[in-house]
Amino acid sequence: MRRAVAAFGRILVTLGLLILLFVAYELWGTGLITARAQSHLKHQFQQELKQAEENPTVTVPARPGKKRPKAVINPKFLVAPPEGNAVGFIKIPKIDVNWTFVEGVQLTDLAKGPGHYPGTPLPGQVGNAAIAGHRTTHGAPFFRVNELAVGDKIHITTLAGNYTYVVTQKPFAVDPTDYAVVANTPTATLTLTSCNPRYSAAQRIIIKARLVRNQSSAVHRPPKRINGKKIQPPPRKALATGLEGQSNSVVPSVVFGGIVFLVGMLWWWLYRRWRHPLTLFLGAIPFLIVLFPFYVYLERALPNGY
Repeated sequence: MRRAVAAFGRILVTLGLLILLFVAYELWGTGLITARAQSHLKHQFQQELKQAEENPTVTVPARPGKKRPKAVINPKFLVAPPEGNAVGFIKIPKIDVNWTFVEGVQLTDLAKGPGHYPGTPLPGQVGNAAIAGHRTTHGAPFFRVNELAVGDKIHITTLAGNYTYVVTQKPFAVDPTDYAVVANTPTATLTLTSCNPRYSAAQRIIIKARLVRNQSSAVHRPPKRINGKKIQPPPRKALATGLEGQSNSVVPSVVFGGIVFLVGMLWWWLYRRWRHPLTLFLGAIPFLIVLFPFYVYLERALPNGY
């Protein structure tokens, strides 16, 4: 009985340590992954921005009855890139936000940084551009958005130009399925969304801002079609998108969980056979190596919106 109780106690202690390590991974480990992605995205977008500045317009042939062809902004600058690719830079001086944001709001997109809601206009276009960001994990880009107040400025750079928005109302919270906050508008506006309160996905905190035209590049109308296909607005559950967990991460989580268990049992057996600090240290290396991908897939499979 004593051995059984002692074994059960060791199992509980081990599970407790693994849970604490997972919390540490969520709060700090995910930030390391995001920082690496941000470094790559920043370099990628700077190269694209340089090319855009070198060739900002294209020539449109003259219409019948017109004397000269017309130079217009390159249409490629008005279309969102594939999901996961850089869209632009977002800077909010008051709360020290300086991030590259990407297209998409799935878990894998937001793991790289703030994400633009597909189907909403890009910043600098007529309509309601919407951007989501984590509050406490993956670098916590929107950790302090609750501190924004009326009059605070948000600066965004895209391939189409530089745009300044000003916050028009105090941050407020809504349900995760409140579609109205990302619905389109007749004027150029910006909506930032994040989870509320911190460390919870129960609600969404919303920041509303409007474009300051005299401090921004030319405003454009979003294209209605891409490659002949009509652009669809975001679904009515847009604010909950990316928070339910990804089903394609369940199997890898189970597989790596099994590997972690086997490596852990082998480590325990070796230490029982050769009780030496070196055995304890060397066994920790392969265990941590397999534990990391397990946490990565587990985090993607679980409901998450922090």
